[in-house]
Amino acid sequence: MILNIELKQACHKTCETLIAERISTARSSMEEAQKAANEEVKSSAGDKYETGRAMLQIERDKHALQLSEALQLKAILDQLNPKQTQTTVTTGTLVSCSMGYFYISVSAGKMQVMGKTIFAISIASPLGQALKGKEAGDQFSFNGKTIQVTDVL
Repeated sequence: MILNIELKQACHKTCETLIAERISTARSSMEEAQKAANEEVKSSAGDKYETGRAMLQIERDKHALQLSEALQLKAILDQLNPKQTQTTVTTGTLVSCSMGYFYISVSAGKMQVMGKTIFAISIASPLGQALKGKEAGDQFSFNGKTIQVTDVL
């Protein structure tokens, strides 16, 4: 299948939606954990209170880290122009190969776009590194398999 700009833009939009959901979930989870920590009441068992509060703080910090990571992914997506085309695989490229379709952007995973299964992967991932710099018609080896790049956009 020949890749087209509409498919690439739809991939980008799907990634933006997935990352926005991650940001929203992390923010609300972080706020809930903070609220629960603030509402933790001191009991006569002081150690129990301190332990409960510490565990809620750890939970809040975990969600804060998830939020930070999602915001970094959003920043990467914001720098990409899905209308731009490339002939070699780099960040922002949509690739068709014998393994399937890949949008080289952020690690957002498997997604359904315009009836196709596309994997959003980072250029820093092992497969992203193997694809980097390849052009349509190139072959390369990955995990013991020979892979043919059929189209790059």
